[in-house]
Amino acid sequence: MTECFRYTIVTKRAKSRCGYVAIVGRPNVGKSTLLNALVGEKVSIVSPKAHTTRHRILGILTRDLDQAVFIDTPGLQRSRKSVLHRLMARTINQALAEADVTLMVVEGFKFTRQDHQLAERLQEQADKTILVLNKIDYVGAKTKLLPILKTVGAEFPFAAFVPISARNGENLSELLDEILNRLPDGPAMFPQEMVTDRSLQFRIAEIVREKLFTALHKEVPYGLTVDVEHIGKREKDQTLIHALIWIQRDSHKAIVIGKGGRVLKAVGRAARLELVELIGERVHLELWVKVRDNWADNQRDLNKMGFDLAGV
Repeated sequence: MTECFRYTIVTKRAKSRCGYVAIVGRPNVGKSTLLNALVGEKVSIVSPKAHTTRHRILGILTRDLDQAVFIDTPGLQRSRKSVLHRLMARTINQALAEADVTLMVVEGFKFTRQDHQLAERLQEQADKTILVLNKIDYVGAKTKLLPILKTVGAEFPFAAFVPISARNGENLSELLDEILNRLPDGPAMFPQEMVTDRSLQFRIAEIVREKLFTALHKEVPYGLTVDVEHIGKREKDQTLIHALIWIQRDSHKAIVIGKGGRVLKAVGRAARLELVELIGERVHLELWVKVRDNWADNQRDLNKMGFDLAGV
C-alpha cells in the first residue's frame, strides 16, 4: 500500500521591520487607552477629561522580528494661547512628520467636524494612514458602523479601516497586523524588554496627575501639573517619593487639598496603589501643593517637566 504525505513548508521572513506609528485624533477618542492596549502595559495615563495627554509618549511593542514604536499625542488643540498649548500642538505635527504609519482614531458612532478636518489634513499621507473606529462596544449592532464606513471611505481613501474596542480588546489583533505589515524593513530601535522611553520619575508624576484629573473638575485639573522632586529609600523594601503639585491660582489650593485634606489623601491613596504595582515594592508617597503662577507659560518650568522648547 502506498502512503501519501503532504508537507507544508513554512518560510520564515528573514528581515526585521521597525517604524514609528503616530496615534492622532481629537480629545477623548481613546488614543491613550489604545496605546496601552497595544503595548500590553499602561504607559500613558487615561482619564475621562479632554487633554489629559500633554507629552509625546512612546509605547514600544516588540513581536518576533518586528518592533512598532507608537507615539501617543495630545488631542487636537483648539486653543494655542499658552506656551504649553503650542507645545502640545507641535507634538502632534512632529509625530505626523516622523510616522511610518498613522492611526487616526475616531469614535465608531460619530464622525465630527473636527474628525473631518483632521482627515482632510491626512490626505497627503493617506496611503500610510489607518482609520481606527474605536468604542464599537458602545455601538450595539455592528451594522450601525456601515454608514460611517461608507461615507468616510468614499471621501477619504485611507490605507485601511479597522473597527475596534480598545477597552475590551476587540479586533486589536487585526489592527496590529495591519500596522506591522506596513512597517519598513529595519532593525529594532529599542531593546526588546523596553515598553516606553519615559523615566520612572515621569511615570510617577503622570500617575499622580491622572488621579488628580479624576478627582477634580471644571478648570482646576487643567491648571495643575506634578513635579517629582525626590525618589529614594525610606526602608529596605519601601520607596520614598516626594511630589509637588503646582497650581496656577491660589483659589484652587483649597479645592485640591479638600476639606480636612480629603481630596489630597484620596489622590495619594489611589496613586500609591498603582505605584506599588509599577515599582514592585511598598511606596511612601508625600504630596505637597504649591501655587506657581503661569507655569504653563514659563519656559523654565516647562523644560523641567520634560518639554522640548527649541524653536518655541
